[in-house]
Amino acid sequence: MGVDDLQTFLESPSLEGGAVSVDLLKIARNVTQRQQPHNTNRKIRPIGNKLKLIIDAENCLDRLYGGYFSDWACGGQWNRMVQFLSLLTRAIERGNIELAVVFNGTIEQCRMNEWVAEQANNRQRVGMVLKHINTKATPPPKIWWTPPTCLRSALRMALRHLGVTVMCTMDDHHQEVIAYCREYGFHGLLADDAEYAAFDPPRYFSAENLKLTYKGSVETKEYMISELTKTLKITQEQVCIMAALLGNFLLPESDLQDLYKKLGLTKGENSSESNIKKVAEYVSTMPSPSNMDALVVAVFGTAEDKRASKFRQSVQYYLNGTASGFLKYCTPPTKSKKEKNKAQQQAVANEKDNANVKSDDHDLDTSGFASETTEQEQETLQNYKQVTAHSVVGSFDGLDVNLLKNINSGKFISINEPYSAVYKLSFIDDSPLSSDSSRFNGISNGSVGSVKSIPGSSGQRVNVLVGNSGGNSSSNSNNTNSGSAPHKAHKQSANSNAVTPTVSPDVLRTASLRHQKGLMAPTILHVLSTQEVRLPCLMEDEGNREFPPIHDIYAPLRKRVYAVLFNLHHLRYVHAKKKEAGELPENASQPDILVKEWIYSRSNPYQYAEEVKAEPLPWAVPTLQRLWFGPSVDDKRRRMRALLSCLNSDTPLILNTAYVPQHMLIMACVLRYIMSQDRPIMRRHELDAFLCHAFNPNLMNPQYLQELTLNVVTSRGVQLAALFMEGVEMALLANDACGAPLPWLMCCPWLYFDGKLFHYTLTRSAHAKNILEVCENYIERVVKVERMRKAILEGLDVKFAKVPLPPFAGAPMLRQGLPPHCLPPMTMTSSRGGSVLRQRPIPSRGGQLEVAGVVVGSWGANYSFQSSMTRQILPAGASFAPQGRGRGGYHHNSYGGGGGGGRGRGGGGQNRNKGPPTYPVHNARRNQRRASE
Repeated sequence: MGVDDLQTFLESPSLEGGAVSVDLLKIARNVTQRQQPHNTNRKIRPIGNKLKLIIDAENCLDRLYGGYFSDWACGGQWNRMVQFLSLLTRAIERGNIELAVVFNGTIEQCRMNEWVAEQANNRQRVGMVLKHINTKATPPPKIWWTPPTCLRSALRMALRHLGVTVMCTMDDHHQEVIAYCREYGFHGLLADDAEYAAFDPPRYFSAENLKLTYKGSVETKEYMISELTKTLKITQEQVCIMAALLGNFLLPESDLQDLYKKLGLTKGENSSESNIKKVAEYVSTMPSPSNMDALVVAVFGTAEDKRASKFRQSVQYYLNGTASGFLKYCTPPTKSKKEKNKAQQQAVANEKDNANVKSDDHDLDTSGFASETTEQEQETLQNYKQVTAHSVVGSFDGLDVNLLKNINSGKFISINEPYSAVYKLSFIDDSPLSSDSSRFNGISNGSVGSVKSIPGSSGQRVNVLVGNSGGNSSSNSNNTNSGSAPHKAHKQSANSNAVTPTVSPDVLRTASLRHQKGLMAPTILHVLSTQEVRLPCLMEDEGNREFPPIHDIYAPLRKRVYAVLFNLHHLRYVHAKKKEAGELPENASQPDILVKEWIYSRSNPYQYAEEVKAEPLPWAVPTLQRLWFGPSVDDKRRRMRALLSCLNSDTPLILNTAYVPQHMLIMACVLRYIMSQDRPIMRRHELDAFLCHAFNPNLMNPQYLQELTLNVVTSRGVQLAALFMEGVEMALLANDACGAPLPWLMCCPWLYFDGKLFHYTLTRSAHAKNILEVCENYIERVVKVERMRKAILEGLDVKFAKVPLPPFAGAPMLRQGLPPHCLPPMTMTSSRGGSVLRQRPIPSRGGQLEVAGVVVGSWGANYSFQSSMTRQILPAGASFAPQGRGRGGYHHNSYGGGGGGGRGRGGGGQNRNKGPPTYPVHNARRNQRRASE
């Protein structure tokens, strides 16, 4: 049971007419301008003749990625993703459709259980994917599709690059999406969520079935809510009651078992349809939600039932999303006056401290990041065009034309609107931040706030993402245990020196605005407003001990980012000044900043948040206001130094474009961070594979990448790609935290990484004799790789991870050639490895020994794992000879080495490999008789 059963019933064929196939381009052609009812409380823009649709990106990450690319597990095919999105946006623009894509940027405590369950499902799929790769060495099936690491960030940048309106929600994802849809006259919503079905949007389309066909049509399915209510014989208000009784994050189904037993509901995969009909029949006899007291009594028998308050909130939550209810809801405050006064007093005290030390920080222009100037954007645009000059997807449709037109006409983009003219974004609302609702939405409250405006595609001000808009704020404060995991974070000790940091209103306002526009990593606003971070499960083997868990590797980086965001260096500087002035005792310890991280481990499977201490950078970092808003050249230099320091990359060569091109700076910093770990993680040929594939001219050729085939996919390669892309995610976080010293166009992952090409290059690198062979004998690429490697390894005590040796022959419980933890070796026949790994392959089929045309010996097939793995690790284009009873081998045509058929096991010799015993397949007497003849 659960509210998801409502969506399942809506999609099922038993509901005739519930899901109808449609072409969005045909619907757009039939859209005519409609007169909207005048309402002074609504800021509805003229609809015009465009079909305006809003997409919940969380329901169609796979579709926006471009479908189930066969090599999605390899780390992400970002250029193919950009190509697909480019084709999709061209199709919808030609079809007169306007899109707005919304990502979930909330950290809803009341939905903690849902997030934990989602991560458990992801971990299960990741386990099956890695098991499949370990056993089959092929890409996994699409049924186990898992979003590649950094997918959401890549999608936001790609859509922003293509001129599509991008937004992130703040407090309640579902309520903000439906509120934006209704308030600004959108014709429909693309999603696959039962809660939207209860909200009854204007038109409800399937995001899961969204597809761009070869003939250029954009097809999907439309869910007919009217058919649902007609079949179940209930009203739309009663759909809200039914959704509440099915169980959700506010009132879980575990609290309604007695009601389910009374209605005769059953558990099972095929029982959802009958359960929905029984609940609908029961709800049809209930009073209207307008008489909530009578409704509670009808359901529970008494108004004093302990579940009554949860039920009221649950029903009201769905009513708030309907057409008649979304404007009536007002976000209630969740803090008492006493708590507000205490927070304000602490903020005033901190402001005084800040004023004593950094009084000039208050004179800065806080309307936007100082790094985003017109000159820098123009220069970045030209650099991007040079990098993507030979790319199929580097056409810059809808981007450079508008920008260059504004530049030529003198309409420069000011700091106040960093991307408005280019990316169809607009200003923040001019409503003062001193109102009660504004203080609640992100400043005094300390929760994720809601600055009340967000960019719209027409350049007008768009009032969106209104407050909590969903009735869940009260549930957050009063009923956090209903549907949420217990928040059992480690409590601070009585003598703890941890302080609760306060954030400048200017900083929080800017962070909220950039968060809403999708211009900033959502983690930053989470940290600033709640001091809490959720870290999802990644594509890694929990039993793999070749390198630590990926989140643990980047823990020091995150701690430095926390220190930058909360001005830890400044706090300790003020603390030292007070000690010198005698205001504090000499033995007073330095203040610490604690941030709660929800991270999975076997000892803590998301049971409680682990508190980590922020670690300051080893130099005098300016305050966050100075980093974000400082306009001077020194401020620009400090922003870049802060970013490089977070990534262990504050070295001279890393900023030398002759060694590291600007669009590869993120890649170089991530690789250097990995190489600077105390425990060696990467092998020499793996570092070469990252660099060689980044300089491959086919990196930005989606047609080549589509035709490229991988003969083998390795578990270690998959995890290395996940490790690198998580590093890119963390580097983007650090870049935003430090004031975006590196322009966002130079951070796009499709400029320096492709998972499929990386695996192909990794296989070549493991077998090639030298790096020239990996670079396909192009010496100019070798020079670039060598120079970039020199910049990455500058000043490091380089320690590469060792290649594991094959186990001893005949070792118990281990298959031959299989290293511990079931990770297939990647360099089994590498000519760049040790001599032990350069043995000639032994054919697995049987054979016979002939002397003077007479068979004198024969042996059966040897199905050893080493032989099969040796034959699988081939470059693209290599092929096997036809299998038969005779001798054979594989043709090696990609790089030198390899060879034809190997010797059989019948040959003697000192270097003969040991293996399982074989038995003759012919009768010995028959062989003797033939010999005598």
